[in-house]
Amino acid sequence: MHTITEPHISGMLPVSDIHHLYYEVSGNPKGKPVVFLHGGPGGGTVPAQRGFFDPQKYRIVLFDQRGCGRSLPYACIEDNTTWDLVEDIEKLRVFLGIERWQVFGGSWGSTLALAYAQSHPERVTELVLRGIFLSRRHEIDWLTQGGADRIFPEYWADFLAPLTADEYGDTVAAYRRLLSPDNPDPAQMLAAASAWAQWEAHLIYLIHNTEAVAHYHDGEAALAIARIENHYFSHLSWLTAERALLANIDQIRHIPTVIVQGRYDICTPPQSAWDLYQAFPEARLEMVLAGHSAFDSEIARALVAATDRFAS
Repeated sequence: MHTITEPHISGMLPVSDIHHLYYEVSGNPKGKPVVFLHGGPGGGTVPAQRGFFDPQKYRIVLFDQRGCGRSLPYACIEDNTTWDLVEDIEKLRVFLGIERWQVFGGSWGSTLALAYAQSHPERVTELVLRGIFLSRRHEIDWLTQGGADRIFPEYWADFLAPLTADEYGDTVAAYRRLLSPDNPDPAQMLAAASAWAQWEAHLIYLIHNTEAVAHYHDGEAALAIARIENHYFSHLSWLTAERALLANIDQIRHIPTVIVQGRYDICTPPQSAWDLYQAFPEARLEMVLAGHSAFDSEIARALVAATDRFAS
């Protein structure tokens, strides 16, 4: 990882009548522009993510997507779709006066990076993708209906705890009711948010990270990732039929692309990275001995190597 430098620009960018996005720019003001797309959907940015880029060579742009992190309003799902986020990225690019930039995204960020690149290929110099998630039904079911539960059965029981037995057949729909802003029971809503977010936190690291799980004991801290992720899962991230990502690879074949995938990723298993590579063999696929987290040592090493190669 590279040295983490402080932002020289930060602020709030209004992108709609409702949403204001937190953004920051660090590194070299005259360097190669790169935009970092965080995961979730519903996650947020942290300073350590600047470390994937050489601050002497890159102009590093981080922002929190709608409803996430320091963006406002927090945990808001109104006017919050994949295509809203794609256009937010464009608004931020124009606002910062950037002609073209590298797009770096992991997990849900890889989904959004592909959607953005396919919508605005002329604005993308390179793609660096990690922990591939394509928002297909079977990928969502793996996390919420059956698959990952076979690896972590004890934590799956905690995920099911807020639900009644007759709701087990559609956990996304059951959680949607619990996480709704219209839920009249705030304590129930926050408990459900914690259960959803902690389940995912159990899956992310190759070596179990108790601190990451403990962070989501706080239901308010968990609310954005739980509510927004559930909202996107409920709609297959608006990426079906003609908008499905694999169907539009021809739009981006010319863009130099690196795919980094953890072999033992339980959150987004390697099959999706392989499917993307089969559709997009012009990309470079690196399968490394790691889990899902971008900060797993082998994943971090491969990501930094990719950005270093693209720095010129």
